[in-house]
Amino acid sequence: MDGNLKMDQHRTANHRSEARAVEAPEFIRGVSRPKAMFFLAALMSFFMSIYLFFSGDQERGIFVGIWVPSILSAGALLLGRGNDE
Repeated sequence: MDGNLKMDQHRTANHRSEARAVEAPEFIRGVSRPKAMFFLAALMSFFMSIYLFFSGDQERGIFVGIWVPSILSAGALLLGRGNDE
């Protein structure tokens, strides 16, 4: 009985270490949270514009689609490094 308990604890410990070993890819680790939020907002706007356009509300789809470069430009402006030379 004691051997089974030790084996279960060993399995649990191995499972935990395997879960911790998963890391984000390099291109994701270098992205800050604010940058990711601007990108997510632009992506959501893009998909919403596609949905609106193909669901029959083409004018609204185009209007929402125009938000994508605006959101990305705002992110670049607000999150810029401050190199105003």
